[in-house]
Amino acid sequence: MKRLLQRAALLGAQGEVPVSAVILDEAGRCIGHGRNTRERDRDPMGHAELVALRQASKLRGDWRFNGCTLIVTLEPCTMCAAALVQARMGRVVFAARDPKRGGLGGTIDLSDHPSAHHRMTVVAGVMEEEARVQLETWFRQRRRRNR
Repeated sequence: MKRLLQRAALLGAQGEVPVSAVILDEAGRCIGHGRNTRERDRDPMGHAELVALRQASKLRGDWRFNGCTLIVTLEPCTMCAAALVQARMGRVVFAARDPKRGGLGGTIDLSDHPSAHHRMTVVAGVMEEEARVQLETWFRQRRRRNR
Protein backbone atom coordinates (compact mmCIF):
# COMPACT_ATOMS: atom_id res chain seq x y z
CA MET A 1 0.00 0.00 0.00
CA LYS A 2 2.88 2.33 0.75
CA ARG A 3 4.16 1.98 -2.82
CA LEU A 4 0.66 2.59 -4.22
CA LEU A 5 0.33 5.76 -2.15
CA GLN A 6 3.67 6.96 -3.54
CA ARG A 7 2.47 6.31 -7.09
CA ALA A 8 -0.81 8.09 -6.29
CA ALA A 9 1.11 11.16 -5.10
CA LEU A 10 2.82 11.36 -8.50
CA LEU A 11 -0.58 11.19 -10.20
CA GLY A 12 -1.86 14.01 -8.05
CA ALA A 13 1.06 16.17 -9.12
CA GLN A 14 0.05 15.52 -12.75
CA GLY A 15 -3.51 16.73 -12.09
CA GLU A 16 -5.15 13.33 -11.86
CA VAL A 17 -7.15 12.20 -8.83
CA PRO A 18 -4.47 10.33 -6.82
CA VAL A 19 -5.73 6.74 -6.91
CA SER A 20 -3.54 3.77 -7.77
CA ALA A 21 -4.26 0.03 -7.90
CA VAL A 22 -2.49 -3.28 -8.45
CA ILE A 23 -3.71 -6.85 -9.03
CA LEU A 24 -1.70 -9.73 -7.62
CA ASP A 25 -2.14 -13.31 -8.80
CA GLU A 26 -2.36 -16.35 -6.53
CA ALA A 27 1.46 -16.38 -6.14
CA GLY A 28 1.60 -12.68 -5.24
CA ARG A 29 2.96 -11.55 -8.62
CA CYS A 30 1.76 -8.28 -10.14
CA ILE A 31 -0.40 -9.04 -13.18
CA GLY A 32 -1.96 -5.61 -13.59
CA HIS A 33 -1.55 -2.11 -12.32
CA GLY A 34 -3.74 0.89 -12.83
CA ARG A 35 -4.00 4.55 -12.13
CA ASN A 36 -6.78 7.02 -12.61
CA THR A 37 -6.75 8.29 -16.20
CA ARG A 38 -10.10 10.10 -16.35
CA GLU A 39 -8.59 13.57 -16.75
CA ARG A 40 -5.75 12.57 -19.06
CA ASP A 41 -7.85 10.39 -21.37
CA ARG A 42 -11.18 12.17 -20.79
CA ASP A 43 -12.58 8.74 -20.07
CA PRO A 44 -15.34 8.33 -17.46
CA MET A 45 -14.23 4.72 -16.98
CA GLY A 46 -10.58 5.60 -16.45
CA HIS A 47 -10.61 4.39 -12.86
CA ALA A 48 -7.47 2.73 -11.49
CA GLU A 49 -9.31 -0.54 -10.76
CA LEU A 50 -10.70 -0.85 -14.29
CA VAL A 51 -7.36 0.00 -15.88
CA ALA A 52 -5.71 -2.71 -13.76
CA LEU A 53 -8.46 -5.23 -14.63
CA ARG A 54 -8.05 -4.62 -18.36
CA GLN A 55 -4.30 -5.11 -18.15
CA ALA A 56 -4.55 -8.24 -16.02
CA SER A 57 -7.22 -9.73 -18.31
CA LYS A 58 -4.96 -9.31 -21.33
CA LEU A 59 -1.98 -10.76 -19.50
CA ARG A 60 -3.88 -13.78 -18.17
CA GLY A 61 -6.06 -14.28 -21.22
CA ASP A 62 -9.02 -14.62 -18.88
CA TRP A 63 -11.59 -12.41 -17.17
CA ARG A 64 -11.88 -14.51 -13.99
CA PHE A 65 -9.79 -13.55 -10.96
CA ASN A 66 -11.05 -15.90 -8.23
CA GLY A 67 -7.68 -16.37 -6.50
CA CYS A 68 -6.37 -12.85 -7.11
CA THR A 69 -6.17 -9.74 -4.95
CA LEU A 70 -6.80 -6.14 -5.96
CA ILE A 71 -5.10 -3.53 -3.76
CA VAL A 72 -6.20 0.09 -4.20
CA THR A 73 -5.70 3.37 -2.35
CA LEU A 74 -9.41 4.32 -2.27
CA GLU A 75 -12.53 2.23 -1.77
CA PRO A 76 -13.85 1.26 -5.20
CA CYS A 77 -16.90 3.18 -6.39
CA THR A 78 -20.07 1.26 -7.24
CA MET A 79 -19.05 0.96 -10.92
CA CYS A 80 -15.68 -0.53 -10.01
CA ALA A 81 -17.12 -2.70 -7.25
CA ALA A 82 -19.63 -4.14 -9.71
CA ALA A 83 -16.82 -4.82 -12.20
CA LEU A 84 -14.87 -6.61 -9.46
CA VAL A 85 -17.90 -8.79 -8.70
CA GLN A 86 -18.28 -9.55 -12.41
CA ALA A 87 -14.56 -10.38 -12.63
CA ARG A 88 -14.92 -12.71 -9.63
CA MET A 89 -12.06 -11.01 -7.80
CA GLY A 90 -11.02 -13.12 -4.82
CA ARG A 91 -10.04 -10.34 -2.46
CA VAL A 92 -10.03 -6.53 -2.42
CA VAL A 93 -7.81 -4.53 -0.07
CA PHE A 94 -8.27 -0.77 0.09
CA ALA A 95 -6.96 2.15 2.11
CA ALA A 96 -9.35 5.11 2.42
CA ARG A 97 -13.07 4.55 2.77
CA ASP A 98 -15.39 6.54 0.51
CA PRO A 99 -18.61 7.38 2.38
CA LYS A 100 -20.01 9.32 -0.62
CA ARG A 101 -19.40 6.89 -3.50
CA GLY A 102 -17.95 3.68 -2.05
CA GLY A 103 -19.30 0.43 -3.43
CA LEU A 104 -17.77 -1.93 -0.86
CA GLY A 105 -19.32 -0.50 2.26
CA GLY A 106 -19.32 3.30 1.81
CA THR A 107 -22.79 3.69 0.32
CA ILE A 108 -23.58 0.07 -0.55
CA ASP A 109 -21.67 -3.17 -0.19
CA LEU A 110 -21.77 -4.95 -3.53
CA SER A 111 -19.43 -7.65 -2.23
CA ASP A 112 -22.23 -8.92 -0.02
CA HIS A 113 -25.32 -7.72 -1.90
CA PRO A 114 -28.11 -10.30 -2.39
CA SER A 115 -27.93 -9.78 -6.18
CA ALA A 116 -24.21 -10.59 -6.34
CA HIS A 117 -23.45 -13.98 -7.86
CA HIS A 118 -19.92 -13.90 -6.42
CA ARG A 119 -18.65 -13.12 -2.93
CA MET A 120 -15.22 -11.63 -2.36
CA THR A 121 -13.23 -10.93 0.75
CA VAL A 122 -12.86 -7.21 1.50
CA VAL A 123 -10.16 -5.76 3.75
CA ALA A 124 -10.76 -2.07 4.43
CA GLY A 125 -8.67 0.64 6.05
CA VAL A 126 -5.09 -0.46 5.33
CA MET A 127 -3.02 2.74 5.80
CA GLU A 128 -6.35 4.54 5.84
CA GLU A 129 -5.16 7.72 7.56
CA GLU A 130 -2.32 8.30 5.09
CA ALA A 131 -4.59 7.73 2.10
CA ARG A 132 -7.38 9.91 3.48
CA VAL A 133 -5.00 12.79 4.17
CA GLN A 134 -3.48 12.46 0.70
CA LEU A 135 -6.88 12.64 -1.00
CA GLU A 136 -8.24 15.44 1.20
CA THR A 137 -5.10 17.52 0.62
CA TRP A 138 -5.28 16.99 -3.15
CA PHE A 139 -8.94 17.98 -3.36
CA ARG A 140 -8.40 21.00 -1.10
CA GLN A 141 -5.55 22.24 -3.32
CA ARG A 142 -7.60 21.64 -6.46
CA ARG A 143 -10.54 23.63 -5.10
CA ARG A 144 -8.19 26.54 -4.25
CA ARG A 145 -6.74 26.54 -7.78
CA ASN A 146 -10.20 26.51 -9.34
CA ARG A 147 -11.46 29.55 -7.43
